Parts: sequence; structure tokens; C-alpha cells
Amino acid sequence: MRIPKSELKVHAARVLRRLLKLYPDAHCELDYRNPYELAVATILSAQCTDKRVNLVTPELFRRWPSPEALAAAPREEIERVIQSTGFFRNKAKSLSGFAAKVTDEHGGQVPAVMEQLVALPGIGRKTANVVLGNAFGINEGIVVDTHVQRLSKRLGLTKETDPVKVERALVTLFPRGRWTILSHLMIWHGRRVCDARKPRCGDCSLADICPSADKFLQ
Repeated sequence: MRIPKSELKVHAARVLRRLLKLYPDAHCELDYRNPYELAVATILSAQCTDKRVNLVTPELFRRWPSPEALAAAPREEIERVIQSTGFFRNKAKSLSGFAAKVTDEHGGQVPAVMEQLVALPGIGRKTANVVLGNAFGINEGIVVDTHVQRLSKRLGLTKETDPVKVERALVTLFPRGRWTILSHLMIWHGRRVCDARKPRCGDCSLADICPSADKFLQ
């Protein structure tokens, strides 16, 4: 089953309604109390589970509760604290650079502007969308991680696989006010039902409107 282009918006609205009903409590699963903590947690989440990040950040934020404190921290100490998140040397370098630039150029306050965020070390568009949408309530774009990327294609919302192109396609299909929650809904469904290797289509409440369900149910 393929969704005709003329019916994509109707299909997208149906998908959104189903996901909202299925996951009424969907939210960012990284623990944070402010934009600084969310930015740091999101940088650490690259190639790492949110659960692991949430085990590491309490100690990190206890020792360095602000960008100023983190910018002054020895790189080796940061590496020791975040080692279990993987790629810890690169992440420590990004965190140091991020904290220093926020301190020096933004008075210790994480900016709420896309262009300023992506100019910070360790912050790409995806991370900037996470921070803007969740810490500031600004729907600047849609977070496209591996779950959103996978589900967007399986659900017939786009044939694109490049995250930038996937985001570009999704923002035309969903109302701006729903962009942040949409990514959470897709991530929750991807983690709980629509697994990368073995999607549980038989248990999926979207199976009857999913163009990929028949392929995986065979």
C-alpha cells in the first residue's frame, strides 16, 4: 500500500491522532531542569541510550551546575564522569567548547535562537531542535533521530532517508504546534513497538494504516 501524495496530509493527521491516543504522556526521556542541562544531556545522548545518560548527568550537574563551572573543569575530569556514555573524549571536548562559548558569548545563558545554537560546539540542528522545543517551547523544527527517520519511511510519510530531507518533508505535513510532540510520539513508538529489526506489527494500533505492515506481517 502506497499513500498517494494528494492524501499525505490526511494520512499524517490520522497517524498523529493514533499516536496521541496511544501515548498521551509522551515526553523527552532525558532528565533535565533547564536549557543548559538539556543541551548537555542531548550532546551525551549521541550513540548512547537516554537511560545511560540519565545515570551519568546527576553527578555531572552536581559538580558543574552551570556553563561557567563546566567551562572551567579540566577535560580529564569531564571524561571520567561521562566515560560510560561512549565516545567520551569527543563528547568532553564538545561539552568544554559548548560551555566556554555559552559563557563567553551568551553570558552563561543557552540561547533560544536556532542560528546561535548551531554555532555552539557539539550542537547540530537535531540537538538545537531538542533544546528549542523542550526547554523553550519553540517549534523551530522536528527532531529527526533514528526512530523518527525509520518510522517516517515505514509509515509512508516520506521516501527520504537523509535526516534534513526527512525533517523538510515532515514540517509540510504536520501543524507547527505539534512538531515537538510529534518527535516524542514517534520515538516512543519506535522504542516500544516499531523496532528496527523486528517491528511488532501484530500488536501495532497503526498497522491498518501503515504501508509497511503487510511486508513485516508476512
